[in-house]
Amino acid sequence: MSERTLAVTAAWNGRKFFFQWEWLLVLIFILIHVVNSSISPYYFSIDTFLGAPMSFLDKAFIVLPMMLVIILGNIDISVASIVAFTSVMMAVIFNAGVPMPLALGAALLFGTALGGINGLLLVKFKELPSMIVTLATMTIYRGIAYVIMEDRAAGGFPSWFSFFAWGYVGPFPFILLCFAAAAICFGILLHKTGFGRNVYGMGSNRLACVYSGVKTDRILLAVGLLTGLMSAICAIFVTSRMGSTRPNVAQNYELDVIAMVVLGGVSTSGGTGRIAGPLLAVFIIGFLNYGLGLINVSAQILLVILGLLLVLSVLVMNLKSGKRVKKSAV
Repeated sequence: MSERTLAVTAAWNGRKFFFQWEWLLVLIFILIHVVNSSISPYYFSIDTFLGAPMSFLDKAFIVLPMMLVIILGNIDISVASIVAFTSVMMAVIFNAGVPMPLALGAALLFGTALGGINGLLLVKFKELPSMIVTLATMTIYRGIAYVIMEDRAAGGFPSWFSFFAWGYVGPFPFILLCFAAAAICFGILLHKTGFGRNVYGMGSNRLACVYSGVKTDRILLAVGLLTGLMSAICAIFVTSRMGSTRPNVAQNYELDVIAMVVLGGVSTSGGTGRIAGPLLAVFIIGFLNYGLGLINVSAQILLVILGLLLVLSVLVMNLKSGKRVKKSAV
């Protein structure tokens, strides 16, 4: 009798590997650099590639937890308001006489708590869509920030605080190193842990996860806390970059962040997506904006280009999912 062996992993498929969405993002990324270099002869330099991300990496911290939120099949449009509220509270605490290191710690705790409130509301009111819940908290958080500070600015931070946004560690910007560390942590969390597998499972079929014994409420709350924490980190970097804060900081950040995640190939229906795509999308949109700034192109043109990229990404994702459905039906 001949022996039978079972393959634990599928055989490597070169065609499937190179036709992944991330490779198209790599091509777009290269094309953007080619166009930018044609705009400015000084573009291709180490200073550009290390310095330009300092202007857009603050919002990239929110991309990491937003990826988890969308893989779950949810949406969070309150993140920009959490950034604004946290930034305002940090300034208020500091101006009240609290040392800046303690104000930074308080900001992290405060932002995490705001994200936890979102997660708790989703757990307690399962019948409400995440869009409605976070729409409500978005209005509340930014509204309270305006009540506290009205339309004034607050600053007077110590000089060393600007290091967070503008400082270097050796040849590398501090914010770039922090983002790289955060991205590695989220990559491990999503792709190498049981927590990440449960996030994918809940995005694909939440009811099946409930009947399988997965603690879905805990995962929703944990993702909410992570979203609040990363929004607080974004608030620290935004405030450091501007040197002051107002209640209207981080305006429309939620739209930029969601666009980066969707452009990165994370399906809004939940259950699919990898961290490589959103990371590439962060730098695609960031350097695209930087290149358009070199020739003083208006922000509206960037919105048009970004909209076209999003339509392309959604079409490709739908075509791929349609092919998978046909194959399974056969």
